[in-house]
Amino acid sequence: MRPLEITIPVLLVLYLVWRHPRPLIVRLLPAFGLIVTLIHLNVEGYRWQMMPLYALTPLLAIGSLTRITGASDWKPIASALTVILVALATALPTLLPIPRIPAPSGPYQIGTSIYELTDTSRAEIYSGNDESRRFMIQIWYPADVKADNERAPWMTNAKIYAPAIATYIDLPSYFLDHLALVEIPAYKDAAVAVADEAFPIIFFSHGWNGFNAQNTGQALELASRGFIVIAIQHTYGAVTTVFPDGTIAPNNPRALPERGDDPNYEEVARVLVNQWAGDMSFLLDQLTAWNDAEENSFFQKLDLSRVGAYGHSTGGGGVIQFCGSDPRCKAVLGMDPFMRPVSAEVIAEGIAQPSFYMFSEGWYELTDSKNNKLFNQFYPSVGNSFGVIGIAGTKHFDFSDLPLLSPIAPQLGLKGPLNGARVTEIVNAYLVEFFESTLLGRSSDLFSGAFRDFPEIKKLK
Repeated sequence: MRPLEITIPVLLVLYLVWRHPRPLIVRLLPAFGLIVTLIHLNVEGYRWQMMPLYALTPLLAIGSLTRITGASDWKPIASALTVILVALATALPTLLPIPRIPAPSGPYQIGTSIYELTDTSRAEIYSGNDESRRFMIQIWYPADVKADNERAPWMTNAKIYAPAIATYIDLPSYFLDHLALVEIPAYKDAAVAVADEAFPIIFFSHGWNGFNAQNTGQALELASRGFIVIAIQHTYGAVTTVFPDGTIAPNNPRALPERGDDPNYEEVARVLVNQWAGDMSFLLDQLTAWNDAEENSFFQKLDLSRVGAYGHSTGGGGVIQFCGSDPRCKAVLGMDPFMRPVSAEVIAEGIAQPSFYMFSEGWYELTDSKNNKLFNQFYPSVGNSFGVIGIAGTKHFDFSDLPLLSPIAPQLGLKGPLNGARVTEIVNAYLVEFFESTLLGRSSDLFSGAFRDFPEIKKLK
């Protein structure tokens, strides 16, 4: 809960549990609570989880003030039942708090910008219209932040994205409306930092029904250490996409069969991931143009000789496909990589770039799954592997920011039992050291230690 959200129930509980006779200052606490509520609504912003407290506070304030003035013979309402009611009212905002994206540990401050890209050389195959492929990207980068730079939200158009995400994870559509209130330690369109060398680039590809901001915490950590991180919003494969002109492109369920045993599953899925790999290759073309354009804010800031990519789930398969078909990719990391959409050629021939793979316990324990069988076919042909690990106590979404949504995320099926802060520590450690090693040429104690740094790590290959 945010500071003012905590203050409101504290004031009410103090009033309710204070034994009679209450001194005047105590009898005024509900009125103070009402004032704090009004300030909270103006400063921190409304969210539905606080509605029981919004209702209780004025009622208690009216009751206490009428007793002070003698205008009413209201009896004390500081009963055990009322205290329980306040506790229940406080539980909602506590169990569904405003998520907090951890502050990154690197030396750079961070800027972020959002762009729409259109690839006229490719048709959009999922809209049903005769149009070119277009998609959104979000960039996080080392920045020179000024006093007038505005803090960035976790997600733009949250009023559209939040209901779509909630519906996808089987929650009521209004359940995540408070995500519109989340800010991150990054600044909108801040100037790119001045440095002696251009910055290496890392792409992020989300999973099926994911979105480009779902791994913002990792992007911030990498950007704070001198990388430019670019997340692609894969139109019609994402949970939804909102374009600057107001067009909304929802997820197209026909792009990936719902049933894994569909006889055409691989054929349909490979078309999808080939489109995603095409997004990444076109993005590289666009970055080359930006890097050469003096009027562009990224002019000569992009090191196009050092490009890495990582992805989650279907996006993990997407970056494998991208790096297996585009030699401009120099390093690839997969988080629970979904292999069924990867082309038969890449599975058979592997990839030559340095690569590393992380699996959640929820995925690596399914030893006989079709996905794991395909990964086992692919892995022997991988040319320069940094290894394959599993993280005990984790589930599929532990690799994203989604477990930050609530302390009851394990009960909502969004994460495994391993503490979220610990998961973040482990994943970020491997993510940072892999890309620092492969793109910056730095030595890595973590990878040379045979994965003994964290007891939760299981070496799979």
